[in-house]
Amino acid sequence: MTGTLFTDVSLDRSIAALRSDLLEASGPKISTMRNYRFAILVYDPTEEFKLRRLIRNLSDDLKGGGWNVRSISLHQLLLNRIKAEDPKLIESTIRMEHRLYERDPDRALNHLKDKLSHYIDGVDGIAKDVVNLIDEFATENPLVVNRTLVLLARTGALYPFFRSSALLKLIDGKMRNLPVVLLYPGKRQDLNALSFMGELSADRDYRPRIYS
Repeated sequence: MTGTLFTDVSLDRSIAALRSDLLEASGPKISTMRNYRFAILVYDPTEEFKLRRLIRNLSDDLKGGGWNVRSISLHQLLLNRIKAEDPKLIESTIRMEHRLYERDPDRALNHLKDKLSHYIDGVDGIAKDVVNLIDEFATENPLVVNRTLVLLARTGALYPFFRSSALLKLIDGKMRNLPVVLLYPGKRQDLNALSFMGELSADRDYRPRIYS
């Protein structure tokens, strides 16, 4: 079996396993830890569009069964923060990145990392936006916790500026006990080690259930 066929089958199985655990008769069982209803679905970055199609099908099926599903695009959250800035500041950052890239691409990338960290990192970064959206969603749907799902999507758009393990730490305990699934483009290297986009060094700082 080729590598491409293997990843196709793996993704189908991961989605099927997630669907089965979400639809447990006694409520979503996506985690073995009490009061920590969080999971990570790992997929090959080359299967981004297939992943979106399968997740859209899953979401439509759940909604058809009376579920409330909220998909949060981390990519859109980053764009919203950048768009809220003074356009002159953004233009200046872009011009500097172009000038640095001509001399040293690595230096240009480090420049962008430094500038984008202001929007992404820490308790006041994207994690704050995620927590606010989850809180808003939970408030709007207070009586259907066991038929509610939050998906954290478009994580790859933050590569290579962000590690998802940092996001999980910052939102831990702030998810209103809703089932939350992070869609993670990358590679699983052993039981709890994940490599973001299959490019960054493996991060072992994960405790949610991993579907892969």
